[in-house]
Amino acid sequence: MVGESGSGHAVVIDGPPEHGGRNLGVRPMEMLLLGMGGCTQFDVLLILRRGRHDVRLCEVELEAERAESDPKVFTKIHAHFRVGGHGLTEKVVDRAIRMSAEKYCSASIMLGATAEITHDFEIVDVA
Repeated sequence: MVGESGSGHAVVIDGPPEHGGRNLGVRPMEMLLLGMGGCTQFDVLLILRRGRHDVRLCEVELEAERAESDPKVFTKIHAHFRVGGHGLTEKVVDRAIRMSAEKYCSASIMLGATAEITHDFEIVDVA
């Protein structure tokens, strides 16, 4: 399947062969996590840059657990951020991540209706 967004971008979505798919694209539930990761990462970058912070790196890695029975919703999601730049402090990065999680990231807030969402971060050196 090819999903096309309202903005005209396309993505291939598929499932595993044992469920009738051909394994040619991301799974629908993976798309939900990718959407959350992209949403919160974009927020964190925007918040830090609006604060005039010199951000050179922002990555987020998500780990998730799902319910064992149908519907197999996400029950836990952990986001680990790696943020790098010049002059970044733990206080500034933590604030940006919390603002995203609590106010701006629609995807996180929506998934938080069924999942416990946690996060942590590390500030890494960049050249």
